Amino acid sequence: MMAGLPSAYHQPVMVRETLDGLLVRPGRRFIDCTLGDGGHAAAVLDASAPGGRLLGMDLDPEAVAFCRQRLAPYGSAAVIVQANFAELESVAAAHGFVPAQGVLLDLGVSSRELEAEGRGFSFQRAEAADMRFDPSRGLTAAALIDQSSEQELADLIYRLGQEPRSRRIARAIVASRPIATTQELAEVVRRASGYRGGRIHPATRTLMALRMAVNTETENLESVLGQVARVLEYGGRLVTIAYHTVEDKVIKTFLAKARQLSSDQMLQPVNRRVIRPSLEEIHRNRRSRSARMRVAERPQQLLAVA
Repeated sequence: MMAGLPSAYHQPVMVRETLDGLLVRPGRRFIDCTLGDGGHAAAVLDASAPGGRLLGMDLDPEAVAFCRQRLAPYGSAAVIVQANFAELESVAAAHGFVPAQGVLLDLGVSSRELEAEGRGFSFQRAEAADMRFDPSRGLTAAALIDQSSEQELADLIYRLGQEPRSRRIARAIVASRPIATTQELAEVVRRASGYRGGRIHPATRTLMALRMAVNTETENLESVLGQVARVLEYGGRLVTIAYHTVEDKVIKTFLAKARQLSSDQMLQPVNRRVIRPSLEEIHRNRRSRSARMRVAERPQQLLAVA
């Protein structure tokens, strides 16, 4: 471990499967669109040495600062940029990563973000409901709650959180406005939902939906998927890791269509079924249990125009 870094950080999921899916080899160029705490990035840099390079992107300035320190020993092989992955094509071109041999999308929120104080991702503490990956731009979750109608809240909680009791939850949220903290919000949702027991807190799906709405996560995912093939070389790979069905459905739907697109957008699935973490990994890292990996490839040029 490097001096000055925290004693523990986000544990990357399915590292070996990621390296295999990306076909990581020495001397190749890769793009990690969601750096997080840099676990996958470090593994890719190790496996692509000597001569490999990695462009790492993240919207969260704290993640970028962390990774610049963590990946500093790799020198110029690691290029770290604060950017929304919806800007993939322009960022990759600006830093000389077109074409790349592989692109990684590890979606969701990192353990560090969930546990960081003052970010509002967790309802374990009484702190302001922010939830923005980049705290310098966009509406906070609190502002979204205050400015949305009951119908709008119900729709986004149902669509993004897949919460079947979204209407009664939205009604309770509106009746309780203004809501100052995530802990207060979680309690409002718990009382309104009527759920008893269960493995997850009754507010989990609602807070996830609000976070996704605040950060326009599905819109950004659709945007980056449409750019990947133009960044990859022929034969290059895309690896995605999703943690709930909303994200995975966006990816699955896109890939089902992408095999029939023009050559500058065409991607073909490599694995017919999603790849899941091993039981050993789930035992070691409980947060990996919901991970779903998909691998796709930009077909060789001859196949792309056939």
